[in-house]
Amino acid sequence: MPKPPRSSLHSLRLYPVKSMAGVTRDSAVVEPWGLAGDRRWTLVDDTGRVVTQRQQPRLALIVAHTLPDGGIRLHVPGLAPLTVAVPSPVDASPSGAGVDGGTVVVDIFGTKVEAVPVTARPSGPDGMCVTGTDGTERTRGADGDHGTDGTGGAANGTDGFGGAEEESGVDRRLSAFLGLDVRLVHLDDPARRRPVNPLYARPGETVSFADGFPLLVTTTASLDALNSLVAQGDHPDEGPLPMDRFRPNLVVTGTAPWAEDDWQRIAVGDITFRVTKPCGRCVVTTTDQATAERGKEPLRTLGRYRRFGGKLLFGQNLVPETTGTLRTGDPVTVLD
Repeated sequence: MPKPPRSSLHSLRLYPVKSMAGVTRDSAVVEPWGLAGDRRWTLVDDTGRVVTQRQQPRLALIVAHTLPDGGIRLHVPGLAPLTVAVPSPVDASPSGAGVDGGTVVVDIFGTKVEAVPVTARPSGPDGMCVTGTDGTERTRGADGDHGTDGTGGAANGTDGFGGAEEESGVDRRLSAFLGLDVRLVHLDDPARRRPVNPLYARPGETVSFADGFPLLVTTTASLDALNSLVAQGDHPDEGPLPMDRFRPNLVVTGTAPWAEDDWQRIAVGDITFRVTKPCGRCVVTTTDQATAERGKEPLRTLGRYRRFGGKLLFGQNLVPETTGTLRTGDPVTVLD
């Protein structure tokens, strides 16, 4: 009798900025709150609510790469690359700050989380307060830039920013691209900022700016099965769908279709994970990650074949039980 195919880690993907394009890796470090560098950054609107592809599908067109020091380099269509350093809470303006002084309160699906803004903003409505390389403080408002000397430039008559200009302008440039006033913020301390939903968590488990859990796993066999159903449905021209529609961290190959429905604990290489709950899917899955255009699939087909308890399911959420380094090709073992 032939042996069943060995399950293994097909691919790894992380998302440095929540809802922006994913980046494929051959290896990744697993931290208690997810993959290192995964969704430590997010955009918020002027009320502090997290902005995702649910509201702004064009986020899919922005690519963020992590830098060795934890910063990111953003590639926004039509713009030169933007380099953003990790902000420090002590450098942020205290006006409008959260409980930690240099942080702001972020609303992520109803949960309040402290995060550090890339650019400080004054308490007034005119714009954001930034500091040039010469130490001159400037407020960038809707009518343009105003130096402390009342001129259109810094007090010395020059731009006054140099290397800091990229960071001071990142919010403005992202807002212009999206057509929405947004602010880039960083999760400085994932070990304590945001607990995992206590209905599914153990004491002390935390998560980054991911939707709810540290990692998401999908399988190639389940995608193949779903695409077969899409081909038989009302919108066969939209298939086959690529895996990036589902924005997983781990993609496993060598399983039966929907085998992940029965997983409770798995090991990938030497690292073990607890399978917490299936992932309910939303409109983001209908967004072509290469064009930001939306269709009907896969939600139409998931609604017919994968509706459970009012949710349309594809993939499983994971919480790490141990940490270490994952590599593509690592064996995947179902423990429970």
